[in-house]
Amino acid sequence: MSKRKSTQDSLVLVLEILKRIPKHRKITALEIREQLEAIGISRDIRTIQRNLEMLSEHFAIDRDTRSKPYGYSFERSSHTLGASSLNAHESLLLALAEKHLKLLLPKDVMQSLRPHFTEAKYNLEFDPKNHKDRVWKDKIKVVTESQPLLAPKIDNKVLESISKALYEDRLLTVTYHNANKQVRTSTVMPLGLAQQGVRLYLVCRFEGFNNERSLAVHRINDAIVSSFNFKRPESFSLAKYDSDGRFGFGEGESCQVQFDIDKQAGYHLVETPLSEDQVIEELESTYRVSATVIDSFLLDKWLKSFGTDVCNIYKKKGNSNVYSAS
Repeated sequence: MSKRKSTQDSLVLVLEILKRIPKHRKITALEIREQLEAIGISRDIRTIQRNLEMLSEHFAIDRDTRSKPYGYSFERSSHTLGASSLNAHESLLLALAEKHLKLLLPKDVMQSLRPHFTEAKYNLEFDPKNHKDRVWKDKIKVVTESQPLLAPKIDNKVLESISKALYEDRLLTVTYHNANKQVRTSTVMPLGLAQQGVRLYLVCRFEGFNNERSLAVHRINDAIVSSFNFKRPESFSLAKYDSDGRFGFGEGESCQVQFDIDKQAGYHLVETPLSEDQVIEELESTYRVSATVIDSFLLDKWLKSFGTDVCNIYKKKGNSNVYSAS
């Protein structure tokens, strides 16, 4: 390694350590080492400790030596590189992002952002000036339209492997079971991760096939990241996969659906249409609704959920001009 390269690496290491020293809490050399490894910087613990000792001599950094491991933090009055400059709004944004995206971000990204998440929490909880931003979190909530369910248990190591393979475009060997408890092991291309309610789904392409499928992450018992990369299919789009109704167990086939629904039960369709081309005809005691939608199991389940409030259900597919009973 050249002297110039070595100097650059040393400077990068010092700056990355400095960025990770918080102002309102202590951080240990081991915690910094783990955060550095998450962004691809691998150093032994003694190297981290030496740099922390050096930085403590040149910056307003407190070193807590009352017990081991030692803790490091910027003095509260300091205004130096590394000390958090998050304002109240930025802290609120990060707090909400951590809450709602923690399952959808790769472990390395979460690990790298952890100091910022911690600082954001501190700013909201302990700074009196941020009271309005702090209580805002309790004024908003994402609610479900269906019966609330507890999230299924997911193996953290499995999720970490899935996220890593997805992030790095690497093949993944998964062992999973279906609803009938049948266990299989397959090699897949991980193409997307989606959250539907309390469940996570891995969208992938199985080895030897050219179509995509969804695997419930909580049904994956084991996941091993391969050393082999793959080229993502140019034709695949997670947004289109969703709009084609694939998460609703459809195959992307459109249909025109028509049904009659009790006025009280169906008034919400006047305000929130099924599609851009929805047409509602007002009858004596019902609405007659017609709309172009993706034909799927989810559509059938939704229609059946209205019970006797919905009747005369018909579907028209393809170029057919004739509705057939559903």
